[in-house]
Amino acid sequence: MKKAKELKSEAFKEDLVASVLDDFNRRRRERQNFERQWQLNLNYLAGNQYCEVMPSGEVKEEDKFYGWQSRNVFNHIAPIIDTRLAKLSRVRPSMSVRSASSEESDLKTAMISSDILNSTYSRLAVDKIISNATMWSEVCGTAFYKVTWNEKSGKKLGESDDKVIYDGDVVVKAVSPFEIFPDSLFHSELSDCKSIIYARPYSVSDIESEYGVVLNGEDIDVFTFNGNSISNNGGYNKTDVSSVVHDSVLLIEKYELPTEKYPNGRVIIIAGNTLLAVGELPYKNGADGTRGYPFIKQNSISLTGSFFGVSLIERLIPLQRSYNAVKNRKYEFMNRVSMGVISVEDGSIDTDDLVDEGLSPGKVIVYRQGSRPPQMMSVNSVPIDFTYEEERLNSEFISISGSSEVSRSTAFSQTNLSGTAIELLIEQDETRLSVTADNIKTAIREVGRHILRLFKQFATETRIMKSAGASKSVKAFYFNSADITYDDIAFDTENELNQTPAQKKNAVLQMLQTGLLGDDNGKITQRNKSKILEILGYGSLDNAQDINNLHRNKAEKENIDMLKKDVSVDSYDDHVIHVDEHTRRILEYDVEAENNEQFKNRLQIHIEEHKKFLLKNNLEVIKEGI
Repeated sequence: MKKAKELKSEAFKEDLVASVLDDFNRRRRERQNFERQWQLNLNYLAGNQYCEVMPSGEVKEEDKFYGWQSRNVFNHIAPIIDTRLAKLSRVRPSMSVRSASSEESDLKTAMISSDILNSTYSRLAVDKIISNATMWSEVCGTAFYKVTWNEKSGKKLGESDDKVIYDGDVVVKAVSPFEIFPDSLFHSELSDCKSIIYARPYSVSDIESEYGVVLNGEDIDVFTFNGNSISNNGGYNKTDVSSVVHDSVLLIEKYELPTEKYPNGRVIIIAGNTLLAVGELPYKNGADGTRGYPFIKQNSISLTGSFFGVSLIERLIPLQRSYNAVKNRKYEFMNRVSMGVISVEDGSIDTDDLVDEGLSPGKVIVYRQGSRPPQMMSVNSVPIDFTYEEERLNSEFISISGSSEVSRSTAFSQTNLSGTAIELLIEQDETRLSVTADNIKTAIREVGRHILRLFKQFATETRIMKSAGASKSVKAFYFNSADITYDDIAFDTENELNQTPAQKKNAVLQMLQTGLLGDDNGKITQRNKSKILEILGYGSLDNAQDINNLHRNKAEKENIDMLKKDVSVDSYDDHVIHVDEHTRRILEYDVEAENNEQFKNRLQIHIEEHKKFLLKNNLEVIKEGI
């Protein structure tokens, strides 16, 4: 009976592996056209711009029609993509979690969740991960983030059975579109897919370390996933760079959303023909604690009715081909004009010698008596049509890419355009990027939700974390899963594309000149001075300013403490700053809400104590003057 159960188990494993492989191969065939386009985009970005998708499906370099043809590359795609990436790198919004209500518990939960989010982004260098994903989305049209939980990461807690125990931490990584296979290419969103396959080459040593299974490795192309029989002709760069990884196997992870049969969903992991693991979806990363995919999609340019987006490179490739052709034909014509074309009567001279050396200055040409000597054929100058076509293609590059000369060169510095006109041109450039920037911000917000949801699921024990405060000082805080909310993540900054750091500085200087930042007497408060210096990049200009920030931070902390208890006034406080901060808290707070009247009373009593110190100090100054 036991043997029958084992046979049934083995048969189940074989059927499961076969069904996943069949499903993966089907999705792979359906997605081939997208993969070929992505490889073509990579080739053109890298400068290999004489390749094409062959009828066989491989991306190969086209042969020359004639051996003498010029095949130079005049790459306009690379600087356009570099410009877009440079602008999109400014899309790094600061995020916070909004409170569900004005109650003390909700305010504390929102503050802790915001600190967790900012600390995790800083600790994991998420900015760099976003840049990596944005590069993939700009080249291929789509990129993905994978947000998971690693039990072997984080702070070391101790050892048990010779194994090190950690408290765990979130892992965020950028995933290329080559590794994601949806169940249908017509689903616009990840949530529309009933299942997702995540496949990539994986080292056999890592397989053995993680799953305890020994497999035979092979060479695998990271783009096509072909094995030892692959041809390097399909690589995206015909240089020494190779797209092949060695001693690896193809690791396939199939994620299935919850169904009636599998209420918590299912994930199946196989490598080669071996089943490594099968179980329910591990993460409660969906809305209301449901289980979902650990992936977030980011498009460059969304395509209606398509799972994958579109890259700008696809629109630029026809222009790039035409531009290369025009420039090369122009240079070939110039070579004919400069070097000439020689006509020779048949049998009059040794043509091999003439071909090898040409008509060099001082060369002695011996030709057969009675025959016509070699002579240069007349060649007209380069037609002006080449120049016209080149200029037209340049303007089409600007029109299609939305990246004008204002962004890519300093040509406008020598024009008579006013500063306002140039700013309008720059604003038009940024408008073309606004849709892509919004897609990035949407993906970043969803990554933040996944991070908080994983901490809420796994951070069941109290742990400590560090975060940078408003004054860039580091603070430590304690939390557990009960202190985390993720319902409403908001951006604290506006669209970063609208204003560069230089534009923000100029705006601040203009407001200073017009007196908008001063009070009724025209004086600038200490708080405004701190903000102005911070925007201008001189947040720590002098020690006095740092002391003001410390007093302000202390007052803000007292505001939070007074939610629970009375707080006494210290004699060394800067009472003017404290009165301003506490008064601002009263005015900003919804004192009409339930349970806020007691907090308001504490603040008022605390402010009166500060004013008593101010009055006492003023009287002492008057006495000293008398």
